[in-house]
Amino acid sequence: MKTVVTTLNAKYIHTCLALRYLKAYAEPDFPVEIAEFTIKDPSINIATDLFTKNPDVIGFSCYIWNIEETIPIINMLKKINPNLTIVLGGPEVSYDTDYWMKRIPEVDVIVIGEGEATFKDLLHALQENRNFSDVNGIAYRENGEIKFTYPREKMNLNDIPSPFRFEEDLPNLAKRVTYVETSRGCPFSCQFCLSSIEVGVRYFNIDRMKDEILFLMNHGAKTIKFVDRTFNIRKSYAMEMFQFLIDHHREGCVFQFEITADIMRPEVLEFLNEHAPPGLFRFEIGVQSTNDETNKLIKRRQNFEKLARTVTMVKEGKKIVQHLDLIAGLPEEDYQSFRKTFNDVFAMRPEELQLGFLKLLRGTGLRIQADEFGYVYMDQAPYEILSNHVLSFADIVKIKQVEDVLNKYWNDHRIDITLEYLVTHSFDTPFDFFQTFGSYWESQGWSRIGHQLEDLFTRLLQFIKNEKLPDREIIESLMKLDYLHNHKHKPRKLWWPSSMNKEERQTIINRLLLKPEQLGDAFTKLQLSERDLYKHTVVDYVPFDVQHLLKTKEILNKKSLLLVYYEPKNQQSFLFSAPLEKLNVSIT
Repeated sequence: MKTVVTTLNAKYIHTCLALRYLKAYAEPDFPVEIAEFTIKDPSINIATDLFTKNPDVIGFSCYIWNIEETIPIINMLKKINPNLTIVLGGPEVSYDTDYWMKRIPEVDVIVIGEGEATFKDLLHALQENRNFSDVNGIAYRENGEIKFTYPREKMNLNDIPSPFRFEEDLPNLAKRVTYVETSRGCPFSCQFCLSSIEVGVRYFNIDRMKDEILFLMNHGAKTIKFVDRTFNIRKSYAMEMFQFLIDHHREGCVFQFEITADIMRPEVLEFLNEHAPPGLFRFEIGVQSTNDETNKLIKRRQNFEKLARTVTMVKEGKKIVQHLDLIAGLPEEDYQSFRKTFNDVFAMRPEELQLGFLKLLRGTGLRIQADEFGYVYMDQAPYEILSNHVLSFADIVKIKQVEDVLNKYWNDHRIDITLEYLVTHSFDTPFDFFQTFGSYWESQGWSRIGHQLEDLFTRLLQFIKNEKLPDREIIESLMKLDYLHNHKHKPRKLWWPSSMNKEERQTIINRLLLKPEQLGDAFTKLQLSERDLYKHTVVDYVPFDVQHLLKTKEILNKKSLLLVYYEPKNQQSFLFSAPLEKLNVSIT
């Protein structure tokens, strides 16, 4: 009996941990082949590839991001081979299972919930031609009727063999994201989340998990993402794992965790700030909302003061990148309330801030309560909100405009100095900047066309001119600073006309050749030749003291020389500046 398990990942770099668990648990009794695709792959190509494997049983792992793309593939495969047994599993079909059995008549069995033991029992039943009624935890068809068996008890996680040791996975470990879980379940009851449905938290043995991670690192894994819903719920387990990763990590490895920030103890943060190598850890923190009434309605216990303390301590430590999440569309959070939530969180200046939109997932409390809050949402996955009784679709469209420019500008960190000035000095609040700019971006039709790096600057400049901001000269010069400093090599062409003519540049270069100390000791030590200065530097004027700005984030109006040197060998940029009065230079 040939068995294939498959899924459609969102991106090629993603891997599906669930398929590897199924294979590990089923073998050696039942050899299982894994086949992974992406939601971008043509359905006929996927169906063709699966057909050529000549399977007797195909299991599909189903999620909100792939269920609609999976259904046409199932339809084709069943038409090609009516005798093929098709099994579905995963969070998307584990709830409202009767609906899925009716909607997709080609499906023979749906595995409900935790699937490793259930899938193996099902394979035994198929091989032995037994009735499925003895297999706990499934829905199946019998004589045209849909039937359900008794739920399966939760497994002892340590009974599951390693999902990380398959030879076929090893060559690609360095190229893809490896997902790891040290626990299953969540202690919280957030009504928008499927994890709240499972009561209690179960753990894999920590020594086993250390061994798994060592194996992965030794075989080239670079990005390891822990999918535990709250990695730090058990302080002792988290601390032991943090210490282990600090002691045994390999160069270039990155570990990402979902943490609950308001329960993170200060002593843990102090330990990480002192001992964690920079860039080794990434924290994903779900804030969702700072509206107390909203959090109460979704049964989310959150102390924002403690959360902010954690985020601030981590940021000040400069060791760990933080990704904070917000959800628009939660109960009783209208547009103005979400504006406040955004500003509350943006005030902490997280490295990444993601705006998500509420999805009424099957099985969740909010989907059950949808009528109470007036929710209108998509009929098919991902079930995203269209409106509720305090947030109109027009409001959602506006927030999506914020999301668009936030991702392009803030999260990409191409123009940080300029953005900090804009959100602090040019607009009432950060949200107002992103909203005004996002609406302008949409009005220009830019959301429907691509962009290069230079476009991000020229389009922002066009917006600034359109807004008629009084400090436009300062903002434009900050943009130049961001643009030049973030390049690794000298730009071939600048998007602005230089404020320095050829004669002035020649004069400046001659003075720096004679007295390089005018730009400081670091510049002097470079010992740049005339050729280096002409070939590998950009020189221009700015209307403020650059060094004062970088140290204090304050604008001091003092015309200055800006020189950026692009070191060709290591492709690094070095910024130097000094007030013109110090250089004894006058602008003609």
